[in-house]
Amino acid sequence: MKIRLGYVATSLTLNTTYSKTITYTNYQKLTKKEKKAKLENIINNNLDTLYDTLKFNIENDVTFYRISHNLIPLATHPKVKFNYYKPYKIKFDLIGKYINDNNIRIDAHPEEFCVLNSINSDVVKESIAILKYNQKIFNYLSVPAKLILHIGSSFPNKEEALTRFENNFLKLSRSLQKMIIIENDDRIFNIVDTLKLSQKLKVPMVLDYLHYKCNNNHEKLEDYLEAIFATWKNTNLNPKIHFSSSKNSKKKRHHSDFINYNDFIKFLFLLKPLNQDVDIMLECKMKDIALFTLIRKLKHDGFKFIDNTTFIL
Repeated sequence: MKIRLGYVATSLTLNTTYSKTITYTNYQKLTKKEKKAKLENIINNNLDTLYDTLKFNIENDVTFYRISHNLIPLATHPKVKFNYYKPYKIKFDLIGKYINDNNIRIDAHPEEFCVLNSINSDVVKESIAILKYNQKIFNYLSVPAKLILHIGSSFPNKEEALTRFENNFLKLSRSLQKMIIIENDDRIFNIVDTLKLSQKLKVPMVLDYLHYKCNNNHEKLEDYLEAIFATWKNTNLNPKIHFSSSKNSKKKRHHSDFINYNDFIKFLFLLKPLNQDVDIMLECKMKDIALFTLIRKLKHDGFKFIDNTTFIL
């Protein structure tokens, strides 16, 4: 079985970011001309830096990658209206072509304010706007992509919260529904809850290993892996896993800078009996540096790599 590794958003090796933004408060202080110039400057910088990051990734065989959701500043703010496609079409086309030509698997994880099952109708409205924004970005790039969501609120109980998620999910366009994948979280909705909803809505489930460690009822992960992977059956994609390690014993839910190597190896051998190719996204504070550090350790221990980020288990 093949294991492909990826990382999230910013390359610390390049020491650049394509998530530059401006707050609405500061935006309001500008003249109309300054507002236009400021947005153009940020968007052009972000798109150029994203392209440079993708080129760096391909130079290092990184073909599994999460794009930051902060590409376009103020794009979902209800009081800011501007065209963030037509003036930048050439750059979107260039980036999208590069992604497709190099078969890069792309996804995004909308911000924590995206709570589809909130009891607040305004929050639900804003959450749908965030999802539609992400959908637009991938449509502009002309690339297939997935959007990762947590189930969200548990008020007043899990059952009602899950029903709210389902009802609001079914209000989305079919094209947007097809982009969504759901992930178990570290406090409320564990792998059992998430798997049941995934199966009911017929959307793939992302297994988050650290969240499982933080939030479980003593379920054995190996008892659920086959069913979780089966949710990806009709997607033409490998099952997606998030892997990270706790920062320390007092901050178990916080991501560490690097992967705990021993935990990662133990996890690999939970996967091995399934003989299923998987893509593992590393969620580490040290981003690509953590990825390359893990790869060096795996190579040192004799794992056979077929390119710089994919190895045989």
